Amino acid sequence: MKFIEVAKAFDEIEQESSRLKITQLLSELLKKATPNQAAIISYMSLGELHPSYIGTKFNFAEKSMLKVLVKLLDKSEETIRKHASKLGDLGLVAQKTEIDISYENELSVTQVAKELKELETISGEGAVERKEKKILNLLKNLNALSAKYVSRIILGKLRLGFSDMTLLDAFSWMQKGDKSIRKELEEAYNVSADIGHIIKVLKEEGLEGIKKIDIMPGTPLRPAAAERLSDAKSIVQKLGECIAQPKLDGFRLQVHINKKKTVPEVHFFSRNLQDMSEMFPDLKEAVLDLPVKTLVCEGEAIAYDIETGTFLPFQETVKRKRKYEIEKMAVEFPLKLYLFDLLYLNGESFLQNTHKKRRRELLNIFRNIKLKKQQKVLPIDEQKIESAKDLEKYFNENITSGLEGVVVKKIDAVYQAGKRNFNWIKLKRQESGELKDTIDCVILGYYSGKGKRADFGIGAFLVGAFNKKEDRFETVAKIGTGLSDEEWKELKKKCDRIKMKNKPKNVECVKELYPSVWVIPEIVCEIRADEITLSPLHTAGETKEHQGMALRFPRFIGYRKDKSPEESTTIKELEKLYSLQFEDKKKKKTKKRTKNQKLDNFIINIF
Repeated sequence: MKFIEVAKAFDEIEQESSRLKITQLLSELLKKATPNQAAIISYMSLGELHPSYIGTKFNFAEKSMLKVLVKLLDKSEETIRKHASKLGDLGLVAQKTEIDISYENELSVTQVAKELKELETISGEGAVERKEKKILNLLKNLNALSAKYVSRIILGKLRLGFSDMTLLDAFSWMQKGDKSIRKELEEAYNVSADIGHIIKVLKEEGLEGIKKIDIMPGTPLRPAAAERLSDAKSIVQKLGECIAQPKLDGFRLQVHINKKKTVPEVHFFSRNLQDMSEMFPDLKEAVLDLPVKTLVCEGEAIAYDIETGTFLPFQETVKRKRKYEIEKMAVEFPLKLYLFDLLYLNGESFLQNTHKKRRRELLNIFRNIKLKKQQKVLPIDEQKIESAKDLEKYFNENITSGLEGVVVKKIDAVYQAGKRNFNWIKLKRQESGELKDTIDCVILGYYSGKGKRADFGIGAFLVGAFNKKEDRFETVAKIGTGLSDEEWKELKKKCDRIKMKNKPKNVECVKELYPSVWVIPEIVCEIRADEITLSPLHTAGETKEHQGMALRFPRFIGYRKDKSPEESTTIKELEKLYSLQFEDKKKKKTKKRTKNQKLDNFIINIF
């Protein structure tokens, strides 16, 4: 397949707003492709060359692309800059090439992918100049439309307005002409989070092959997630007899070990499935000592004070997530990794086993290991819960120890990769306001500042929640508090690096809330608010029958670098949190009424 066919399909998709039509256009393109080509196209449609957990890094700046376009278009740098400023997109500038390539001479999908992968490997002295030369030669062998999309891929600016969830829909349409096998495809993708692998297996082996997809050490699973309830009584009523584990304020890691390789492999994947293996050489050494051949498990890494053994705040732990001075930071902020779930051991998947059995097998790994005070890898504590009183006691013990709270789990529940349900329920420390938990939102744009903030060029920003069903972001708050002067400046820099000329296609927003500058929806931040209210303006959860939802008195807490945009708080979660508020208010009113009745009875008895 020639790359021009992909470029034409991408161009149609870019002009299309209908989610169904986008799905059908993708399915038609994939149907014509070979299994290998379909995998490449799937990655490319998300702006990648590889599975998302590997990532794609060209390390090629826009100013360098400007130099390439000067030579490609044979125009002055000033002219190119004017075009770029007017169009707001270097891909559109690249499209102005007058090179006319015949269909026969157009590069194939596989050839373009090969050239781009070679581009990724260029490093060392003179790397920028060598990259510029390679990109120029590549663009000279493409027609105008293809040059547009290849340029965007290189610059990390290909945003067609859909996520991997729409691709799964397209795979089903390609195979069946409808969404009838979407569930099976998502279940396979949850266990093996490589979108290219899914489409390749589907085209080669059909649905039967998809059903056989299982855990492969080195390929991450999409993690299970916990639901929320506001108090111990509600949780025990929901789950019955259960277990509780401490909720550590660190970062979640999915650990993969494969000692069957000639050189043993260890991977640490973050919550949003980014490979962070090179960041934790100390943990890598420690997990290799575990008596296993292959292992996939989940844990929480948290920094601790080596003198006292006490845990450090998340702000200290997060300093370990870095690319430079890794050895130095490992000494300054040593980590402990607490394993809380076992998913795969020595060639056997444990996903369909109960929590009780998974826990037993996890503890068996440590059976002959004498746990020491400075042990870096160990199983997390676990407490059996039979009543609300038990849970409240255990919860308070963890809060007193400085932890966030607890995660409560069904004893007989299997591990459901990629699912958020009541198999796990988190109970966190409560703070002021009606809303019991923070919200993870995606920044959609910012507003020019007024007064003092006019100097910053930013005075507030717009955030949204993810609508998984529609594969889009819907507005939920306009935020102007919680940041220092320096943080406002930093936020503007972050946003300006990914600003867009027009509203992203996968954002639902009313005109009255349009920001001064739109950005690609990729920065996730943590927001605290007093409550969730209904809104005549915000679009989060809005339907023909119901108004949207908004956050009352929202304030910025920090960034969630461990979460992808699609892992931000969903509309479904917002709706549950909104409902929980009314349950809490009802309980408070009942409690107050009971207290008043007791007072009335006391007064009556006196007289």
